[in-house]
Order: sequence, then C-alpha cells, then structure tokens
Amino acid sequence: MKKMLMLYSSMTGRTERMAKRMLEYMNDKSCEVDTKIFATENVAAEEMLDYDAVFIGVYTWADGELPLEAEDFFDDIYTLDLTGKVCGVFGSADSSYEAYGTAVEIMYEELEEAGAIMVPDAIVVDLEPDEDEMIRCEKMIDMALNMGSAHRSSQYGPEM
Repeated sequence: MKKMLMLYSSMTGRTERMAKRMLEYMNDKSCEVDTKIFATENVAAEEMLDYDAVFIGVYTWADGELPLEAEDFFDDIYTLDLTGKVCGVFGSADSSYEAYGTAVEIMYEELEEAGAIMVPDAIVVDLEPDEDEMIRCEKMIDMALNMGSAHRSSQYGPEM
C-alpha cells in the first residue's frame, strides 16, 4: 500500500500538528500522499475510494460533535462501500468537557460500518500532543502499511 489520503480539520492547530507529523513520516516511508483540509476544500467522501489508506483528523467540537466543516463528508460515508480500505482516525480534544474525544469515536464507527479496515488505535490527545502521542501517530502509519499488505496477501491467497 502506498497511495494515501490525509484529511483533517484543526481549529487550534493541535490536530494539524498531528497530521503534519504523520505526513512527514509517510514521506519518509516513500508513500504517495494527498492532503486535504476540510475547512479549505470541498472534500467528497467518494474520494476515499481512490486511495489504499485514508487518515482522518478531527477535533471534538462543542458538546462532543464533529467539526462543522467535516459534517457533509461524514454524512456521505454511509453511502460508500469501503471494504478493503484501511482507515485511521485521530484528533485533539479537551478533557474539561464531558464529551471527551467523541468526534474521533463517531468518525471511527462510521468508517467501520462502511466496511473499512480500521487501524485499531484511534488516537485522541488531550489538548496538545506530546512526543509519545506523536510517536503513536507514526505507529498508526506503520500499522496501516502492515494491515494493507496483509489484506492484499489474503485477497490473492498464497503464492504458487
């Protein structure tokens, strides 16, 4: 797996820092990566079908909601068959709110329901990501690469 899409939304720059760290790591791994930002681009959910892996960064907004700029994208996920697509979700949140990190959970569950192969470590950071959490972001990329390889191998069966 090499063709990846990074989608994210960031109000404070925290989720953006996570995305940029992941993008640097993907470049180090020689992955082909497209980056789109929900707030500045009209991102259609169908675009995910063109990639081997998709990483979505969302911050938790207000009472545990998705960012407004990601809602249309989210609303269209249910129309897709994401079988075989590897997806990872990450984002920042504020533990002083009752609904901590729920936007990441909401996005994760919707992608999973659409059939995506989910990287099991959905990353939620409390406010500012520390170095350990940034390393988790890099490991998300490694897991996705391994999951994509395992999925392709199982599709084609053992080599003869």
